[in-house]
Amino acid sequence: MSVLSKSYHTILLKKERTNQKQFIKGWTRKALLWGGIAVLIGITAAALMPSVIASQSPPVMQPDQLLQPPGSTHFFGTDQLGRDVFSLIVYGSAQSLFIGVASVLVGGFIGTLISLIGGYFGGILDMFLMRCIDILMTIPGILLAITVSALLSTSLTSTILAVSIAMIPNFARVMRSQVIAVKNRLFIKAAISSGASHAKIIITHILPHCMSPLLVMATIGMGTSILIGAGLSFLGLSEIKELPDWGYLLSQGRSYLNVAWWVATFPGLAITILVLSVNLIGDELRAYFDPRG
Repeated sequence: MSVLSKSYHTILLKKERTNQKQFIKGWTRKALLWGGIAVLIGITAAALMPSVIASQSPPVMQPDQLLQPPGSTHFFGTDQLGRDVFSLIVYGSAQSLFIGVASVLVGGFIGTLISLIGGYFGGILDMFLMRCIDILMTIPGILLAITVSALLSTSLTSTILAVSIAMIPNFARVMRSQVIAVKNRLFIKAAISSGASHAKIIITHILPHCMSPLLVMATIGMGTSILIGAGLSFLGLSEIKELPDWGYLLSQGRSYLNVAWWVATFPGLAITILVLSVNLIGDELRAYFDPRG
């Protein structure tokens, strides 16, 4: 075989290996994406229709079934009160999911509003708003949420507000850079020259061009807000209902890790799987909207 033939053969092998790696990588990413979507749909269905999925009524206490290990009757075992852990997780998914969605909506709205106003008008107003955001960013999100929650009454509304405040800085920073980039484009200058109002320019021209990063931020931020909300419940700073959320279930089960590992393990796994699925979807959205990133 000549040198030219060997070189050509080597190039073909390298190209084939590259194509195989790209195929495997693309297939893996799609599998993870659809797995994340399936998990999110399943948890959403559990939150909306818990009585259909749960095997037993969670508030029912069975003194003769205390700390029973996982089995055919109780898939995830029972807790220290004889309640079915699987049913508790199914019914507790509603509050955990609601805290994540509501916090992202409130925090995302406020952060986006700050970024639109500051990024568009600039000047002293932008400097003042960004310095306020910088102050919030110096405090870790979970610590900021704990501080706000401790100052407010223990309720679901207070928990959502505390988590929302912790979400504001990330939205404001990311969206501000997008607003500034869009504001300097020619079609915005043309809209200003035509006499369009500031409100119309912001709503009809700038905001639609910022929806892609906003959607990615909202998806990834939902996982963070679920973790922070679970952390507040774990610390006893959230409202404790008859049907507690996953964070409080995890807090209750930690005292029984040596004798009944399942009481804390399964709520912890539920939180992990939900956050992981949301992050997988968010990462895929980010790759879709910004293939170069």
